[in-house]
Amino acid sequence: MPPSPPLRVLALCLGNICRSPVAEALLRRELTAAGVDAVVDSAGTGDWHVGRPTDPRSIDVARRHGLRLTGKARQLLRRDFVDYDVILAMDSQNAAEARALAGTPGAASRVRLMRDFDPLAPGADVPDPYLGGKAGFESMFEMLERSAAEFARQAAQPQNTDQADPI
Repeated sequence: MPPSPPLRVLALCLGNICRSPVAEALLRRELTAAGVDAVVDSAGTGDWHVGRPTDPRSIDVARRHGLRLTGKARQLLRRDFVDYDVILAMDSQNAAEARALAGTPGAASRVRLMRDFDPLAPGADVPDPYLGGKAGFESMFEMLERSAAEFARQAAQPQNTDQADPI
């Protein structure tokens, strides 16, 4: 039997400079640790920061936890619904905007909330720390770390082939 293709995961927030780059790094780390072959990227629903580096406060919180963020912001594209198995939105507004862009129910079903996988607050939003201070970035990191670990745990479980949802 040929090897299965890698799980393709896209982390999504508003501008792709605070939450989703951290989620991308955490998902990559946790999926690797769980032995899941995966491709992970991130994007934003808005275009304000396209081409810009990650917010220094996200870089700092990630660095303090042993992660390195080096990406540049990009905007979510309709093509992402073909290229990725699951799109993990940081909040309900990001999820709604992504589903609207998807165009079809099948593509829109790939969108989930990141915190659907948070054992402490399933389905909650990851608050945008952009206008806040250092504590907001640390809190964001903790939410994303819990969610990424649970996502990876579930992704590592054998999948029921009758399910359309990869997770």
